[in-house]
Amino acid sequence: MRAALLQMTSSDVPAENTRTVTEAMGRAAAAGAGFVLTPEVTNCVSASRTHQAEVLRREDDDASLPALRDCAARHGLWLLIGSLALKSEPPEARFVNRSFLIGPDGAIAARYDKMHMFDVQVTETETYRESAGYAPGDKAVLAQTPFGRIGMTVCYDVRFAYLYRALAQAGADILTVPAAFSPATGPAHWEVLLRARAIETGCYVLAPAQTGHHSASAGRQRTSHGHSLAIAPWGEVLADAGREPGLTMVDLDLAKVQEARNKIPSLQHDRAFSGPYE
Repeated sequence: MRAALLQMTSSDVPAENTRTVTEAMGRAAAAGAGFVLTPEVTNCVSASRTHQAEVLRREDDDASLPALRDCAARHGLWLLIGSLALKSEPPEARFVNRSFLIGPDGAIAARYDKMHMFDVQVTETETYRESAGYAPGDKAVLAQTPFGRIGMTVCYDVRFAYLYRALAQAGADILTVPAAFSPATGPAHWEVLLRARAIETGCYVLAPAQTGHHSASAGRQRTSHGHSLAIAPWGEVLADAGREPGLTMVDLDLAKVQEARNKIPSLQHDRAFSGPYE
């Protein structure tokens, strides 16, 4: 399977971002890709909750999702929409950060709501409180495809190794980590964490990312780290997209998953333990 990771600089205008993705999907299909992956919050990157409340919709009313489903069907592609920012169903007032796996028939094969919220102060001037605007999910998701089983995660989830171990032990061959990673932490942590998740699980890790300075009609401008990565099950970097928007192609050989796990069968070596004690 040839996968295409789309690195993009989403604005806070959903229709613009949808056009960017559909155009890229056509190029990916022409280049032989059968699986296209987009970053976190593909449809809208915004630091303004007021603006988000104006432009975001519930899943059933969102315009980006049907357009991307139709495009996947038109090109016969599997599509991981890294995530869409959507309004929740009442009574939840916060938004939801939802990843979608779309089949080549355009049907929704799986949904995953980001579980771990990015509530951090990475510098004196850069603070995030994702949980103030987004409701966390509470279900891990494993999706079956003809080319492998996909464990779906989003961005900050990558810091919680137990989620990836659970997905791998449930049968995941490929772990997806779409992101809009902070440039304050990205240089130190992004590649290291992704490689660690691959090594620990013997899975492919595919991480399409937002990059650069995001134009904003309201609120402060956001910046993303970029460097979409594809990591092999043994931990080597297969592709690094750098900082520029565009498509990065990588060929997946699922036999490599079993090869890595045969060498280091650590997924079978869990032991119960007590403690820690003081």
